Amino acid sequence: MHALTVEEARQRAADLAVRSYRVDFDLTGSGDTFVTTSRIRFGATSDATWVDVKPERLLAVELNGAPVDVGLLAEGRFPLTGLEPENEVVVTAEMRYSVDGEGLVRSVDAADGRVYTYGMSSLESAPRYFACFDQPDLKAPYTVTVKAPEDWVVLGNGAATQVGPGQWELAETKPLSSYFVTIVAGPYHLIRSEHDGIPLGLACRQSLSEHLQKDAEDLFRTTAQAFDEYHRLFRQRYPFGEYWQAFVPDFNLGAMENPGCVTFADKLVFRGQVTDAERATRARIVVHEMAHMWFGDLVTMKWWNDMWLNESFAEYMAHRVSEEATDYKGNWTDFAFVRKWWGLQTDQSSSTHPVAPDSLKDARQSLDDFDGISYAKGAAVLKQLAKYLGDDVFLQGVNAHLGAHEYGNADLHEFIAKLTEAGAHDLANWSEQWLRTSRLDTITAERTSTGVTLHRTSPDASRRPHKLSVGAYDAGGGTTVDAVVDGDRVEVALSNQVIVPDANDDTWIKLRLDPESLANLPAVLPKVSDGTTRAVIWNSIRDSVADAELDPRQALDLFVTAIEHEDSDIAVGSLLRWLEEKVLGGYLPYDAHRGAVADALGNKLAGTPAGSSLQLATARGFVTTTDDAAALTAWLDGSDVPDGLEIDADLRWSLVLRLVRLNAFGAAEIEAELARDTSTEGVVEAAKCLAALPDAKEAAWARVMTDPGLGVSELLATADGFWHPAQADVTAPYVERFFTDVRRMAEIRSGMVVPLTVQRIAPKYVIDPDLIDRAEALIADETVAPGIRRQTANFADELRRAVEVRRTFG
Repeated sequence: MHALTVEEARQRAADLAVRSYRVDFDLTGSGDTFVTTSRIRFGATSDATWVDVKPERLLAVELNGAPVDVGLLAEGRFPLTGLEPENEVVVTAEMRYSVDGEGLVRSVDAADGRVYTYGMSSLESAPRYFACFDQPDLKAPYTVTVKAPEDWVVLGNGAATQVGPGQWELAETKPLSSYFVTIVAGPYHLIRSEHDGIPLGLACRQSLSEHLQKDAEDLFRTTAQAFDEYHRLFRQRYPFGEYWQAFVPDFNLGAMENPGCVTFADKLVFRGQVTDAERATRARIVVHEMAHMWFGDLVTMKWWNDMWLNESFAEYMAHRVSEEATDYKGNWTDFAFVRKWWGLQTDQSSSTHPVAPDSLKDARQSLDDFDGISYAKGAAVLKQLAKYLGDDVFLQGVNAHLGAHEYGNADLHEFIAKLTEAGAHDLANWSEQWLRTSRLDTITAERTSTGVTLHRTSPDASRRPHKLSVGAYDAGGGTTVDAVVDGDRVEVALSNQVIVPDANDDTWIKLRLDPESLANLPAVLPKVSDGTTRAVIWNSIRDSVADAELDPRQALDLFVTAIEHEDSDIAVGSLLRWLEEKVLGGYLPYDAHRGAVADALGNKLAGTPAGSSLQLATARGFVTTTDDAAALTAWLDGSDVPDGLEIDADLRWSLVLRLVRLNAFGAAEIEAELARDTSTEGVVEAAKCLAALPDAKEAAWARVMTDPGLGVSELLATADGFWHPAQADVTAPYVERFFTDVRRMAEIRSGMVVPLTVQRIAPKYVIDPDLIDRAEALIADETVAPGIRRQTANFADELRRAVEVRRTFG
């Protein structure tokens, strides 16, 4: 279907003023479809436009009381002609439920057979379940009614009232963009609370109710703490009435900021033990979505190129508010280890783009830019801006921006104008340097007789200023001094065994340590007490390896040395993901080096406090790297489990998966575990394990490449289970098939799930230079969907790095 261009959106916004929506849903049918009626009132200054609708079957259209031929629908657009100054269009359509996480999603809980639905409207998805003018700058209030089975409950953007058996009415909303309209309907378990006059609620599947009940106090407390801080920071209180947080099945993202009814992936309702880092991550997701009530929902971007005004702000505020106002700490350490590392890789890829790019992409292409730049780099830039301007000026400008554009739309220029009015200087140059350019500067430390010289090199003509701290460390501790790097050479009077520029992670750079610091790291790194500084060091190590400037074996030796002393579950989890995804089987041969990691983790596990978060993070890493099938089997049957470690359903599935990859378990053992865990989560984990079976690869491949009815969670789990460096011989026939079969994926799926699947099903452990040409041919083929080409480009980038690392270091 034709994607909306920015030119089309601007013209339609100039032509129309949308007054209101009334959307009626009938969800009482028993099949794969439902019926929706949209009644839209709008003013017009032209005589023609179109309304967006993507039905299974268009039933009726009326414009100003007169029927219009439904056969006029083409490519998801229904033309409206002969418009008057004031108009009303009524569109009735039979719509198909979605299984890909967008539109109106319907899923069946394997635990009890109950049916659940929720609406996801972001980026071209709203017309899949109601007719609308689908672009962010055509806001209007919504009134919604829902007819549903009598045992269902209904939630949405406005407060829901049951007016009869199976009949629900939702209160009229404030003006909303179409992309965050939602309904949540099904036999959901509800928990209610209140804070500072705001009605609060939680919702989840009935089969998860006991787990949500256990976490409800924590979730409500985090929500209340964040509301208090946002009310302190912003002049405008939360403006959207009730605040529901609905944990929904088969969600393809982490969460979606629908005003009044935020939807979350229900994997965030924890069934068993999780690390402190995972609980903190969930809290940040909660706080991130709350930030969107102001950044995105109250004031919305005009076009998708300014999505950073939503996502970068929410990312920055989530870490800031979580650290300053909630019970969860270590948020900036997590940002450095996890989110920033994601962004650093994205900004060095062939598909990098500015934080605030020019508005050239259409709505579908803009989906690709929901990445580590729009989230992590943008957040880092805002952190640097707040440090550069000072908090008073920064917040004064932010509040002026929110006040000037409330319930409306704004762009980068309008935001910069409000910061300037607040007292900021030369922001036009700042935004050009930081927001309109891509890639990042490199800062290198050089020892001198008087201290250290910091060298700044840029990938282009940009001359970005960096306000940062420089740290100096030895085994006894360290100290930091502030510096401003506004030239290509800056002298710092500081010396010690290890010198770390940007020790507090205040800016956006590639960092290179000097040779003496690198040599001293094994002795000094375990003594660096600040987790964020350790993350800065590790990001430099990881980036240097990726650039073939540091031998990956040296990095692996540093991990083996330092992991014994690492007390952060954030660090353990992040570094293990890096080792598994990049180093073992990528930069280095898998079998030759995996054992050293497993041994280090086994040693650490023996000395880790029983029942601790650190023990759980270490145990998970040990499970994924050890080849000791007997030890894993003993954990699984409970005969020899480390003291304090709970072998719950989630950890059991990790053990089964590893035993499958060690050829110790087969289909019978997977089926036995599924009989033990009959939940939807169990079905998803079994799918991953089945995809890992050597003799089930063809069935798994067919599910990923040809089955449009496969739900998001099961689809992604199947793709995750398929490739593994220890199965290179088994998966070899599918390497070439990736480049032929993946081209057609967008024919059976749409939206975010397409790039998410391609990312997982690409042959990432096959380090063959000949594949670069195959990838380039696919990338250049404009008949292939943008999301497929983008993820193939990312695959090619990683492949080039791995090839160069192996070529350089053998």
